[in-house]
Amino acid sequence: MPVSKASLADVSELNILVNSAYRGEESKKGWTTEADMISGIRIDEAMLTEYFNNELVAILKYTDENGLITGCVYLEVKGTKLYLGMFSVSPLLQGKGVGRTLLEAAEAYARQFNCHTITMTVISTRKELISWYERRGYSLTGEIQPFHDHGRFGEPKQVIELVVMEKTV
Repeated sequence: MPVSKASLADVSELNILVNSAYRGEESKKGWTTEADMISGIRIDEAMLTEYFNNELVAILKYTDENGLITGCVYLEVKGTKLYLGMFSVSPLLQGKGVGRTLLEAAEAYARQFNCHTITMTVISTRKELISWYERRGYSLTGEIQPFHDHGRFGEPKQVIELVVMEKTV
């Protein structure tokens, strides 16, 4: 199976993948780029390492036939909900089923930990991304959150709000 749990040994490769999927010129080759909305990097190796030190967090990785990580998703158990974030697919492979496979693995992970709801946040102006999640059973909750202003996830070039989406599994 191409989806498995990532480990500390994967930090460097995950860091490159996530940043290439969200920011910089490489991200513009895919449809999930945030490069025109947020400057800076999406994540660094120190933050990824912190995630692996949290027992409530798992990162699932999708590897190709050569063992390269081409997709990943951050999962955090929060009571009966599973928070899904840092959902990344290599820009050159977007639209080829990697994301769908990772979402299915996240749903299986949620059930394994008795989480009945998967929740996530999406930039409110990313209508095509919101629609993609809606086609996979996620719904807008009506909750809106501000973008993180501590600079750890990059610096917004405009006002950014996050919408909360959920799916019952």
